[in-house]
Amino acid sequence: MKYDDIITLPHHVSSRHKPMSRADRAAQFSPFAALSGFDGAVDETARQTEPRRELDEDMKGLLDRKIRLLAQWTGRQPDIWITYFIPDPLKPGGQYRMAHGQLWKLDLTARVLWLTETGPEGEQTVKIAARDIYTIESGIFPAGW
Repeated sequence: MKYDDIITLPHHVSSRHKPMSRADRAAQFSPFAALSGFDGAVDETARQTEPRRELDEDMKGLLDRKIRLLAQWTGRQPDIWITYFIPDPLKPGGQYRMAHGQLWKLDLTARVLWLTETGPEGEQTVKIAARDIYTIESGIFPAGW
C-alpha cells in the first residue's frame, strides 16, 4: 500500500520555527481579492453627504451681529454652541456638526473663530470659518436673538 513506510512515523516538529497559529494557517487559504480597492469604492459610494443649507439675508445679518458681539467677549471665553458645515473633500455636500465649548479666539478680518471643546478625548481646539456657521447660541446674546 501507499505510504506504509511513513504512516507510523511521528509528526515532525521543527526545532527552529515555532508552530503556525490556526488563524495564520487558515489565512493561507482565504480567497484572493482580485478587485483590490473595490470594497473601499463601494463604501465611499454608500457614504452619505448632505447639501449645504443656504441662509436667507435675515439669518446672515443675525449671524453677523452675533459674531461681532462675540468679538467683544473673546477674552472672557463665553460658552457657545455652534452648528457648522464641514465640506466633504471627495464628493459634493458635506455634514453638519454641533460644537460646544468656550470661545478661544476670533479673527474678524479672516472671519474665523476658534472654540475650545472638552470631550472624552480631552480638550481640543476647533477652527471654524464664519462662512460655514449655520447657527450660534450663547447666554451672552440678548433675548429674542
